[in-house]
Amino acid sequence: MKTQHKRLLQRTYIVLIFGFMYLPIAVLIAYSFNESKSRAVFTGFTLSWYKSLFQNEMILSSLGLSVVLALVSSVLATILGTLATIGIYSMSRRTQLIINNISYVPVVNPEIITGVSLMLLFVLMQRTGLGGEGGIFGWFTLLIAHITFNVPYVIFNVSPKLRQLDPSLYNAAQDLGCTPRQAFFKVILPQLTPAILSAFLICLTYSIDDFMISYFNCGTMQTLPIAIYSMTRKKVSPEINALSTIMFLVILSIILVSNALDSRTYRKNQAAIRQGRVQA
Repeated sequence: MKTQHKRLLQRTYIVLIFGFMYLPIAVLIAYSFNESKSRAVFTGFTLSWYKSLFQNEMILSSLGLSVVLALVSSVLATILGTLATIGIYSMSRRTQLIINNISYVPVVNPEIITGVSLMLLFVLMQRTGLGGEGGIFGWFTLLIAHITFNVPYVIFNVSPKLRQLDPSLYNAAQDLGCTPRQAFFKVILPQLTPAILSAFLICLTYSIDDFMISYFNCGTMQTLPIAIYSMTRKKVSPEINALSTIMFLVILSIILVSNALDSRTYRKNQAAIRQGRVQA
């Protein structure tokens, strides 16, 4: 009886936690099909908000800017962060500890401090004449800002996987005839690929989601969070519900596909290991 009660409490706790996290999203999705503009009454099913969404130039331009910015900054941050992780790993233990602690500062630092700090840096660059006549704030400052706050997440995501690797793999590859470059790209990099992909998805999510740092460094450009913030000063349009629903479904699909591919690779590896044991 005690075991049954314990299991019941565990299941209830899990249901409450998942309900707390996902019930607001479910309400948002439901009201994206609401015929009325009111957020309190569901009057009927409609797809009109999805149709008007694709006719709203302001939202679409902000979404396009956010997606392009997120893709470019995530790719560059993933490359820089992976190279930085490999460089840190080759250093002494004490130096690794110091650099990792420094890299952790932007993660725990309040975003408003990071945003204002970058803004002051760009203002200083503009006063030195680097911005030209049109000013420095815009695409360039947004890209640098997003790369800056994304790199630490790549480092902390890739470094545990790199520490788990057997150091003799690299030397063994060179003993078998690989050059240092071949040993890295054919042996080390494939082992790091899952962690690198995970870091890229984290960067992509944080970049699309960011408001505070972008707000201080966007100039006259508007990312999607800034556009939504400007709309909330009057009233949130149901088009935002439709857009949020689409973004949620796209991200959910990416996660499901990524997990499915990882599970498939894991099953293949386990099957190969079992087959090898049987043959042995």
